[in-house]
Amino acid sequence: MHNDELHFLRERASEYGISLSEQQFRLFRFYLNELVLWNRHMNLTGLATRERMVIELFLDSLIPAPHIPEEGRVLDVGSGAGFPGLPLKIYRPEFELYLLEAKSKKVSFLKHVIRVLGLSSTVIIKGRIEKDVENLHPDGYTIITARAVAPLFQTLAWCAPFLSQDGLLVCFMGSRVQQALDESRQIMQRQGVHLYKRIPYLLPGKESERNVLIFRKEALTSE
Repeated sequence: MHNDELHFLRERASEYGISLSEQQFRLFRFYLNELVLWNRHMNLTGLATRERMVIELFLDSLIPAPHIPEEGRVLDVGSGAGFPGLPLKIYRPEFELYLLEAKSKKVSFLKHVIRVLGLSSTVIIKGRIEKDVENLHPDGYTIITARAVAPLFQTLAWCAPFLSQDGLLVCFMGSRVQQALDESRQIMQRQGVHLYKRIPYLLPGKESERNVLIFRKEALTSE
C-alpha cells in the first residue's frame, strides 16, 4: 500500500506539469517515511494519513515549481516540517535552500531529514522572519516561499524586503484571494512588488479552490 500514495503523487504531479524522476521519487518516499515516523512522537503535521500528507503537503508544495526559476537562493519562511521548501528542493536540486524555522523540535526534524535525504546546499536558520534579520542573507533571495505564515499583507511586509531585484515571493492561499489582495495594495506599493502570477488549482479530494500567488519585486526600495 505504501508505494501507492507515491505513485499517486507522480501521476497527479504530471497533471500540473511536474515530472518526477526515479531518484526524486525515492527521496519523496524517504521523506514520507520519516515524516510519518516522527509525527507519532511530535506534532509535525495534523494530517493523519500518508495519502493526505502526500496530497496536502508534497503535491501542494510542488504546484508553483513550473512557474519559478530552476535555480537561485531560496528562503522558505516558517518552514515547519519542510514545506514547501524541501519538496521544491527535491524537484529543483540546483536551489541553494535556506529553511527558516523557530521551533527547536521542527529544526531537529529538518536537520535529520536533510541528512537522510543527502541534500546539499540546504541550510537551516533557527528564527523568525520578523525579528531574526541578522541571520538572513545580506544579498537577499531570488525566491521566498511562505505557506500558512500570516495574512497576506503581513507576509508581504515581512518577506518583500528580503527579495533581491526581480525576486519572486511565492504565497500559498485558499480561495479568498481578492479580499487579501485588496488588503495588501498599500504594502505592495510600498515594497515595490506586483502580482506576477496567480495559479488557481484544486487538490485531489478537495472541493475548495486553492491559489498560489507569485509576486515580483520590481525595484529595490530605499529604506
